[in-house]
Amino acid sequence: MPTIQLSDTMLALLARKQLLDKTLILLADDGGGKYSLHGGACSIGTKFTLIVLDQPDPAYSVKLTNPYGVHLWTSTYDLMFFNDGITMDYQNGRIAIKDNAHVLDHGVQIANGADVLAAFKAGVTIDGTSC
Repeated sequence: MPTIQLSDTMLALLARKQLLDKTLILLADDGGGKYSLHGGACSIGTKFTLIVLDQPDPAYSVKLTNPYGVHLWTSTYDLMFFNDGITMDYQNGRIAIKDNAHVLDHGVQIANGADVLAAFKAGVTIDGTSC
């Protein structure tokens, strides 16, 4: 099982936002997934999002173990963007994610999964990022 380290400040942010008992999905936000906020092939592997759900999503069945017991999941597809040593940190109002090889994103967003799906169903474009 892949592991993720959460800094104390990241854990405090999750607690402050009352997300410690929620299901969280970490995804590489490439515009192709059902919860993707960003789009475009040029953003693949450079943007990541934490999606908040009340229930697990079977499409994201890979558990990211952590010493705090945070319910954090990803998919086999999303795992290909990570090397060993995945770490999330919260500093200066921004969430950063990195692994042992590189910094992946300094602006990880948190979004409510139900809101994202409702916006897509209504035809609302969340982020029109293009290359």
